[in-house]
Amino acid sequence: MIFNLKVMAIAAIIPMVVGFVYYHPRTFGSIWMRVSDLTDEKLRSGNMLLIMILSLVLSFMMSMAINSLVIHQNHVYSTLANEPGINEPGSASYIYLQNFWNTYGENFRTFKHGALHGFLFSIFFVLPLMATAAMFERRSAKYIFINWGYWAITITLMGGVICEFS
Repeated sequence: MIFNLKVMAIAAIIPMVVGFVYYHPRTFGSIWMRVSDLTDEKLRSGNMLLIMILSLVLSFMMSMAINSLVIHQNHVYSTLANEPGINEPGSASYIYLQNFWNTYGENFRTFKHGALHGFLFSIFFVLPLMATAAMFERRSAKYIFINWGYWAITITLMGGVICEFS
């Protein structure tokens, strides 16, 4: 399975960087605060160090999940995981895996491809998830699209970085 902890850690920083720019008062920050019913006082009342640490941990968890979305070669490992001899050099399943890797190992391993999958995931999973919760919370469409926009950008970039550099 392709899993590069260094790349996962770098990808986990992307939500922080994008959030700093995206939710800045000169971009969407002021609008976001208004549609979220937040004030500067409410925002300052939280333990920012704890929030940042937990956000980074959760972002790392996301990068691990995005890894399986953007690197198709990982799926062959899960398909063959229980095959007899998969870890025994010379066995039929081991040879099959090596041949697969040599033939297809670098296919679809670009920033552009990972970004596409990240963006599609944001549309077909993140947007419905956020919109459903927001509708029950009686939030506006503006609230939904401001927050989804952040995640669309973030997950697109994370997918691109993970796919290109893992």
